[in-house]
Amino acid sequence: MKKRTIDLLPGKKIYFASDFHLGAPNHKKSREREIKIIQWLNEIKTDAQEIFILGDVFDFWYEYKTVVPRGFIRFLGKISEIIDSGIPVTFFKGNHDMWMRNYLVEELNIEILDDVLELEINDTTFQIGHGDGLGPGDSTYKLLRKVFRSGWAQWIFTRFHPNFSFWIANSWSGHSRLYNDKDRVHLGEKEMLYQYCLEQEKTGHRDYYLFGHRHLPMEFDINENSKYYNLGEWINYFTYGVFDGKVFQMAKFEN
Repeated sequence: MKKRTIDLLPGKKIYFASDFHLGAPNHKKSREREIKIIQWLNEIKTDAQEIFILGDVFDFWYEYKTVVPRGFIRFLGKISEIIDSGIPVTFFKGNHDMWMRNYLVEELNIEILDDVLELEINDTTFQIGHGDGLGPGDSTYKLLRKVFRSGWAQWIFTRFHPNFSFWIANSWSGHSRLYNDKDRVHLGEKEMLYQYCLEQEKTGHRDYYLFGHRHLPMEFDINENSKYYNLGEWINYFTYGVFDGKVFQMAKFEN
């Protein structure tokens, strides 16, 4: 589990978002969403000290040695511009884009994380990540996740021609329940990431737990001094989180 400390400068903020799912469900809808995300990035770059994108940036992403998915040029160009201006951007691997390797690192100078991050900002503590595979239950997915992340599975996948392998992956991704997310989220005590946060709080206090993956904007009290937030997604909700050095808040991009 990686740890980081940020000294937030006066007037600056840290921004968090998750689950853009660029590429879904088709080119037209994805392009509309891509433009909206760029508008949001243009708005927040004026006071952002750092930006964290907590996974499933893409609905599917796979890197061969010399081939990467086509598209997303406007988004990647905006991320590159923001980083070049001195604002660090961190991507987390999600369950839809777990096969990000070194292409974006080399081209954009971005940091990519595949585990939760312990983050301290001006004495306020966070645990952040995508959230897939955490908490009780969902044993079938956890097994599949372990298989998909294994080196031998990626080696086999790489042997396929990109046209065929991308067709397989996009067909699999198309079965996502992204558009029917209320069916896959159990509120209250049955929410798996809420249960995960309860267990993590027993190992040491964090002020905030921030995750994506579950697709619904959510807020739960872990105890009187700790909260769990789910950042939602950008197909239906366009929600994100912002920390100003004192208070974390959820917000919605309305542009």
